[in-house]
Amino acid sequence: MLLKGTADECHLVMNLSADQRCIFVKTTPDCAQEDGFVDYLRIAFCLFPFHLLPIAVFIFILWLLFLFMALGLTASKFFCPNLSAISTTLRLTHNVAGVTFLALGNGAPDVFSAMVAFSRPHTAGLAVGALFGAGIFVTTVVAGCVALVKPFTVASRPFLRDVIFYMAAVFWTFVILYKHQITLLEALGYIGLYVVYVLTVIISAYIYSRQKHSLHGSLQSGSTQTPDFRSDSDDENPSYPSGSIQDYESEYQPLLPYTMTTTQIFFSSLNPIDSRKWRRMPRFWKAVKMIKLPLEVLMLLTVPVVDPDKDDRNWKRPLNCLHLVTGPLVCVLTFLSGKYGLLYIEGEFPVWALTLITGLFLSAIVFCTTTNEQPPRYHFIFSLLGFLVSATWISMAASEVVSLLHTVGVIFSLSNTVLGLTLLAWGNSIGDCFSDITIARQGYPRMAISACFGGIIFNMLFGVGLGCLLQLFNHHPVLMLELEGLLGWVLAGALGLSLVLSFVLVPLQRFHLGRAYGVFLLLFYIFFLVVALLTEFGKLHIRGV
Repeated sequence: MLLKGTADECHLVMNLSADQRCIFVKTTPDCAQEDGFVDYLRIAFCLFPFHLLPIAVFIFILWLLFLFMALGLTASKFFCPNLSAISTTLRLTHNVAGVTFLALGNGAPDVFSAMVAFSRPHTAGLAVGALFGAGIFVTTVVAGCVALVKPFTVASRPFLRDVIFYMAAVFWTFVILYKHQITLLEALGYIGLYVVYVLTVIISAYIYSRQKHSLHGSLQSGSTQTPDFRSDSDDENPSYPSGSIQDYESEYQPLLPYTMTTTQIFFSSLNPIDSRKWRRMPRFWKAVKMIKLPLEVLMLLTVPVVDPDKDDRNWKRPLNCLHLVTGPLVCVLTFLSGKYGLLYIEGEFPVWALTLITGLFLSAIVFCTTTNEQPPRYHFIFSLLGFLVSATWISMAASEVVSLLHTVGVIFSLSNTVLGLTLLAWGNSIGDCFSDITIARQGYPRMAISACFGGIIFNMLFGVGLGCLLQLFNHHPVLMLELEGLLGWVLAGALGLSLVLSFVLVPLQRFHLGRAYGVFLLLFYIFFLVVALLTEFGKLHIRGV
């Protein structure tokens, strides 16, 4: 099977007259909708007249921004909390949870977008462009902004470890793209390399904590301190007062005991607006909150969230019982664009109806055997359900993003790679950029720079590895990969060069990242972006490429 990023036949639609475009889109295989619920190409060329095409593009851009907002909201408020609850239930150490579940939560939009893009031959360039483009953006723009906001000395061993592993992942991908093919063993190698990375993090954390324990034992005789797996860096993770959150919440507890009815619990749990925070919000963020409000209510209706930090673990009896009905229905009706949910068992009984009846039966059992005040012992199962449902929502949103970007590329005659390294990479990384800068401003720049490199390792290895594995498992012994001419090599070379510069320059500065280095990283990204765009529009080229 061939996954290539070169312009498919669908791009030829812009060379036709306005009255021929609709028929071309309907009859050309490369223009056919494979996944997703909205056929954007037919909307653009069949529903809108030729002179109203700019309006269609404007609507598509607004919808794209909303989809990126949906990806970020689902990942941060529903996917990540359930992953945290699962890791707490499994009693994983902080290091293991950080490089597995936390990395999956932070990189879910990137990984799902890459997997969806790799599943279609004419959008594979989006995956390559997004993964490489996000890597360059995070290691230059985000890291540069952190250095500008809070100059600091980076933890040497974790920094070198992450850069070396990321260089290995990029080099491996570069070799595979040079060979134009990937086998099943090579795809499994991506997953194996990440397992080695996780083991390296665990072992280094253990060695660090043992050294710290030995040092404390020599300085303070009789010490019974146990190894601490929470930090493998030269500084400790920031600790927050354990009682501060509880004290803050207790100020708003009613003085007299008050018991809410089942109906009150249901409607209050569907309200995503905190009245105390709402009063302090600027007008802009209030407007953004109102835009996200319908989406949040939909997520609350379908995705259960388990919070181990709360006394009741976020147990909402009437809403959680409803989740047993809505959650499985979402998974069935959105998986592969609802193809399985619309099937009939023995040609008579629809799958969605069986799912509905089973959910209602389980919901009735849970409602009759539990109380509003006390969560059941099996409450952790709801975190697994929340993980599956939120992952399904993210996958569906990622499918729509990939389809929409492909349509934008057809309209503007842009390659998938340049769309991946710009719009898709920016959309998936802008949330990490703001969060890392905020963390740095709060005085924890080492945590921010660790997040820059640790997360993109997961995205690269799992994005390429799982994306290719899914295609290889579909009875394809070898998967052919092709970059979009010179632009793909510019992208791969720029990412490799940025990592090599970080590997060389940071130790030369004695691991101190100052404002001058931050400016250098930002200028490097601007230079790369200019070269990439000039290459895309044919201003830069190499003879024979």
